[in-house]
Amino acid sequence: MTADGLPAAWQHRVMNAANIPLARELRTLSPQVTPATITATTALVAPLHAGRGATDERITRDLRYGPAERNRLDIFEPGKRGAAPLPVLVFVHGGGFVMGDKTAPGSPMYDNVGLWAVRNGFIGVNMTYRLAPEAQWPAGSDDVSATVSWVRENIGAHGGDPTKIFVMGQSAGAVHVAGYIARLRGTPPAGALLISGLYDTDTMSRDERFHAYFGSDEAKLEHTSFLRELAGTDVPLFVVVAELDPYDFQNQFVTLLEARVRRRLPPPRFVQLEGHNHFTTVWCMNTSADTLGPEIRKFVFEPR
Repeated sequence: MTADGLPAAWQHRVMNAANIPLARELRTLSPQVTPATITATTALVAPLHAGRGATDERITRDLRYGPAERNRLDIFEPGKRGAAPLPVLVFVHGGGFVMGDKTAPGSPMYDNVGLWAVRNGFIGVNMTYRLAPEAQWPAGSDDVSATVSWVRENIGAHGGDPTKIFVMGQSAGAVHVAGYIARLRGTPPAGALLISGLYDTDTMSRDERFHAYFGSDEAKLEHTSFLRELAGTDVPLFVVVAELDPYDFQNQFVTLLEARVRRRLPPPRFVQLEGHNHFTTVWCMNTSADTLGPEIRKFVFEPR
């Protein structure tokens, strides 16, 4: 049991003391995902990455896991490989279904996730995927599935353990990971980490990005939700929401937990990251303000 009486698999709010100055600034911003919020958040977080780029890590760029132009991934591995294979952390970026990439010139994101992985006992894999509206549901989840299959077949050559693949998505990336888990066929991953995701198309906010990916055909949308299958999965789940996430993400976090409890299944490990907004949960990884990284280590390395 935890200090507040919750089952050990459950977690509560966590806060990194080093994140307090950043949290103070973030709380002055709108929680909504807008260009202004993104610009202001970037200005606050980018300086935290100064001097934290690659050192002796080896990065292999743009390996192809499928036929589409965006079926690409990067592998992060230590410069000196040990004898034992390492667990693998596959990261799926966000972008509202219609934008985003695994890395960007002149930006620490999202190399920071792969670098964090290597510096914390993993082989890191950052992937990108096809975008809406050209590629609609379930294309993103299919691309996650293809990536995991590729990793399982090839990661041994990079020092990774193909039996210990953990798949983490943030925002739209979490939607794609959740859809992959809900529609899983074949060998499951060792765990799925859902960071500020959306899980039930029946109750999601249906804005233009929703329709770009899931479509507007109401007859089809009636059969699109993957909440039931996700809530019933046997794959270990780690579910995260930020204190300053927009309402829809907060609501979907509760919706998934409620669906799991209603099925009388053990709850997933979950946590609310205090002092973070929709972006900084992942953007602060590999910095002194990182709150998510230590929780990932607990999920992967501590017995449940």
